[in-house]
Amino acid sequence: MADDLFKALADPTRRTILDELTEKSGQTLFEICARLSMKHQLGISRQGVSQHLAVLEAAGLVETRREGRYKFHDLNTAPLRQIAERWLAPDPSGPTESTP
Repeated sequence: MADDLFKALADPTRRTILDELTEKSGQTLFEICARLSMKHQLGISRQGVSQHLAVLEAAGLVETRREGRYKFHDLNTAPLRQIAERWLAPDPSGPTESTP
């Protein structure tokens, strides 16, 4: 799972998609494409964005839901929290003194 997560985060376009979903979760493919084009001047095809979303979904960072004929993409930050907690050391019970 961690490998998929790091692979998903390695690409700058996918990080931009995550930024957009952070601003407004629950977007359709059309909305994401429009925001990438207008806001970030990314000339990427709908198929390209769809492939990036598939990688993000495989990593667990994006969840989808269908309502009628529309497919909405929502950000899921749980995998990021799991990775952060993996390497965070517990806080020491008190301040430590450094020896000279």
